[in-house]
Amino acid sequence: MTADIETAKTPIAAASHRPESRVRVRYRAPFALRCGALLIDYIVLALVLTFSIMIARLMGGGARLAGGTAEKIGIALAFIVAVADLGVLAGITGRSIGKWTTGLRIERIGGGPPGIVRALLRHFVGYPLSLLPLGLGFLFAAVTPTGRALHDFISGTVVVRRNVAPIIPPPRRVRR
Repeated sequence: MTADIETAKTPIAAASHRPESRVRVRYRAPFALRCGALLIDYIVLALVLTFSIMIARLMGGGARLAGGTAEKIGIALAFIVAVADLGVLAGITGRSIGKWTTGLRIERIGGGPPGIVRALLRHFVGYPLSLLPLGLGFLFAAVTPTGRALHDFISGTVVVRRNVAPIIPPPRRVRR
């Protein structure tokens, strides 16, 4: 019986002696930061569309064909930026422009970047489904203990915030 207790203590003691660099710390991303990151991503897309509409209006006057073409190019450019930001960039690095700005990261449940296919699934299938029931899919992140929204459950991801260094340094030991 004592051997069982000693073997049970051994893994715990060994785990406590690991260096801090090996310990992987994950923090649940606050709901407000997630909303801010989403807002920043959509502002980037709105700026692309706004810029294209401004160019189309400047080309306007009697040239309706040129203005319409500029608007179509702007819509295509906004779609390309959306796929690049929300799909490719988020899939490879785990961060879109908004997530990078707010210090958040998208990860798979087991850790690591989500991958391009998973990021595309999360943003282009999961987001519309989260929005459908009056936006309740987004509110899952505020009420679930893991902080995962409906699109996170669909794609098997989680949004985390990483603190590289502790905010409060450990107290110094005074030698007497």
